[in-house]
Amino acid sequence: MENAASAVPGSRALATDAVHAGREDLAELGLHAPPLDFSTTYPSYDAAEEAARIDEFARTGARLEGPPVYARLDNPTTARFETALATLEGTEAAVAFASGMAALTAVLLARASTGLRHVVAVRPLYGCSDHLLNAGLLGTEVTWTDPAGIADALRPDTGLVMVETPANPTLAEVDLRAVRHACGSVPLLVDNTFATPVLQRPAEHGARLVLHSATKYLGGHGDVMGGVVACDEEFARTLRQVRFATGGVLHPLAGYLLLRGLSTLPVRVRAASTTAADLACRLAADPRIARVHYPSIGGAMVAFETYGDPHAVIAGVRLITPAVSLGSVDTLIQHPASISHRIVAEGDRRSAGVSDRLLRMSVGLEDVEDLWRDLTQALGGGPRRAAAPPVAVVLAP
Repeated sequence: MENAASAVPGSRALATDAVHAGREDLAELGLHAPPLDFSTTYPSYDAAEEAARIDEFARTGARLEGPPVYARLDNPTTARFETALATLEGTEAAVAFASGMAALTAVLLARASTGLRHVVAVRPLYGCSDHLLNAGLLGTEVTWTDPAGIADALRPDTGLVMVETPANPTLAEVDLRAVRHACGSVPLLVDNTFATPVLQRPAEHGARLVLHSATKYLGGHGDVMGGVVACDEEFARTLRQVRFATGGVLHPLAGYLLLRGLSTLPVRVRAASTTAADLACRLAADPRIARVHYPSIGGAMVAFETYGDPHAVIAGVRLITPAVSLGSVDTLIQHPASISHRIVAEGDRRSAGVSDRLLRMSVGLEDVEDLWRDLTQALGGGPRRAAAPPVAVVLAP
């Protein structure tokens, strides 16, 4: 499985950066673990100096030099997580938010603030991302297209092109270099939640913005919610201003847990990906499965369509947890048409490949044989395909 670490001579490997990024100053501070700062406000005995610093932030959106001012403006603990994530994604900066949807909202507001309210997007996306764009809740207008139609969909007021690859929940992939070329001067936003920087770094392919629901693999243990946008410093400054104005800040405890989660991200993703690829092969050979979706870059997500009732599978698992979300150390399974993508109109859902028999499975760190036994008993003795070769599945190299 490919290591997405930079090929620049002398650069550190991704696994090394995952452990050390955002923590480089700890030894000189006399610390081993990163400190956790819960303060909401900070003392200042020079009101004029403080006012000047706040005015500078309001003007530029640059991180303040010196001591913090107020938690809605910045927090030292979450700043460490931002630094680390930017390092892993190979970008100049990253800006963290209370959730992945808060992060996407901030990007849309940042573009709309310049009069660029039109978005070109490729389905499928995460269901709530789809809804936020399609419902126009932020005053945006969206044109849905396939990757080949991006260039023709652009308008003078287009502020963003958005893709997710591998996509939620079908695991469809797009050629990021080709998409970036089609965008012209319009910023490309790539939702990299499923792949993580372990498997791909969209900025290396020309994406200006890389979005994560940090709730998923970055946290990795199903106990923290957050979102983050990795980007250049210019865009980060605008995002910081939006975050300050709207209040969608990441709690410092969440920032601490996310920074801790990054240290094991490469190990977790690679281990779960090995198991997921194995399960994808077994499912493809199982006559109860009509189709298996697994991305060419690998990863810990598997989607499959059953001949029988998918709801029976959800009800039948015992070791695997039937629940929304993904990216945890334990394996989760859910029915997208009923849950994560229910908010998307049925016709749009189906045209994007989200069938009513599709199940999405986030593979965790359990033993593959235990997971397979649980899947086998949950699939039961339902309908099977006629005698024929196994269904095709694309596997990671």
